Amino acid sequence: MSQPITYCSHCFTKNRLGQENDLSSARCGRCQHPLFAHTPVTASASNIESLLQSDVPVVIDCWASWCGPCLQFAPVFSQVAQELEPRMRFAKLDTEQEPALAARFAIRSIPTLLVFAGGKLLAQRSGSLPASVFKMWLQSVLEQQVTK
Repeated sequence: MSQPITYCSHCFTKNRLGQENDLSSARCGRCQHPLFAHTPVTASASNIESLLQSDVPVVIDCWASWCGPCLQFAPVFSQVAQELEPRMRFAKLDTEQEPALAARFAIRSIPTLLVFAGGKLLAQRSGSLPASVFKMWLQSVLEQQVTK
């Protein structure tokens, strides 16, 4: 079985994950920064392919600065990112700053959550969620991925 690939939170270079038990201490082979920042990264046109191609599931929060529910959900998203990385990766996509990406993903309402792994969309959900519901939804996505 091949080693899973993910991206560096700092330089977005693809990295193969080793077999270490503690992935939170893994470092990028290129820039030597930690692979996992335990905080959402900013998704952009320049790094989206690295994000999407990660074997580790990537949760993308599509949001806008004028959106009240988006702003309300932001601390929940950050908290869950801190708790669940490195099992999942977390990114924020500002739909106003990246309209082409918002169009590519057919974002019709915000906030919208997208979960990708290996270039495939695993799940999508719109609306602000409490942390407990958000974590249960992510757990169900992970379980579905394992059973496929």
